[in-house]
Amino acid sequence: MKPHEIACHQAQAQHAEVIIQLEPELFWFSGHFACQPLLPGVAQLDWVMHYATLLLAPGYRFHSIAAVKFQAPLLPDTVVTLVLDWKEEKELLTFSYQRHDGEQRHTCSSGKIRLCR
Repeated sequence: MKPHEIACHQAQAQHAEVIIQLEPELFWFSGHFACQPLLPGVAQLDWVMHYATLLLAPGYRFHSIAAVKFQAPLLPDTVVTLVLDWKEEKELLTFSYQRHDGEQRHTCSSGKIRLCR
């Protein structure tokens, strides 16, 4: 289940930003966890791959995770920006989820994923 996309910006062939509203009704929040729902890492990685192969690296697929760091939970009713950078020569995708806090953004998770054809 994909998120509610507010906007998508792609100024360059290797860089994209997707603004997402994390609605409480998302399938991913159900049962993860009862006392405080949060967006699981597997959903975050699924969305990274969805937008990366759609916008930056069509024809590529997941190879391996080079690094991933979950720094803060992504909670329901939050607006986040998914930032994607693609380095085709290295077949390396970097990403970060940045939670909006007024005009500021705070990184909640980030990582590097190797892609292949």
